[in-house]
Amino acid sequence: MITENGVPDSDGDSDQPTVDHARVGFLEQHLRALHQAITDGCRVIGYHAWSLLDNFEWAAGYSQRWGLVRVDFDNLRRTIKGSASWHSTVAERNQLPPK
Repeated sequence: MITENGVPDSDGDSDQPTVDHARVGFLEQHLRALHQAITDGCRVIGYHAWSLLDNFEWAAGYSQRWGLVRVDFDNLRRTIKGSASWHSTVAERNQLPPK
């Protein structure tokens, strides 16, 4: 069971805070490795991306954004990031996009 797999935004709070190409690349790389492990015989019963929402991290407070969904900490508005759409498509189709 993979319980936490994620990376904070490296794209930062740019003019497009929901564009998180680095996270999509990270998730794709790790899901491809997970697929290979399953193909090689590893028993995997679940996978959870970290994290659904931007949140408070004990070591970094609110300075890092780990979520597939952006949270505006001033008004708590939630906005889907590109990684959430990508992850949704992968899950719905049960396959990774072609390389």
